[in-house]
Amino acid sequence: MDYTALLLLVLAGLGIFSGNSSVTIAMVVLLLLRVMNLHQTFPWLEKYGLTVGIVLLTIGVMTPLASGRITVQEVFASFLHWKSLLAIGVGVLVAYLGGRGVTLMSSQPAVVNGLLIGTVLGVAFFKGVPVGPLIAAGILSLLIGKS
Repeated sequence: MDYTALLLLVLAGLGIFSGNSSVTIAMVVLLLLRVMNLHQTFPWLEKYGLTVGIVLLTIGVMTPLASGRITVQEVFASFLHWKSLLAIGVGVLVAYLGGRGVTLMSSQPAVVNGLLIGTVLGVAFFKGVPVGPLIAAGILSLLIGKS
């Protein structure tokens, strides 16, 4: 029995159960790659998947600026309001934690499983969003003292 495929199927089920299409799609794609014996794609996905995902996420976040829905004046005005300044500070903190998370995940791959399971559970049962592994790894790196 292919226990890895079974686990991917269970995680896809959790995605369906929680109504989180991102987790469901990701697990189904990985399951299809596994079932179709396209194992040669896994090293590429492991090496570049995170970078591609971050690029796509950045494109999605910056699209309102590029489309003109958010003006340059609104961007500059954000430096004048305390909520916007707080948002900038939180953004810097999250980027810092994400950077620490990437370092921890590459230096201690054993923690990746726990982070991924925790993220999927958070998505499935607490209506979270699956962007948590990097930030979770960053927080973990602060707790265990690894940078």
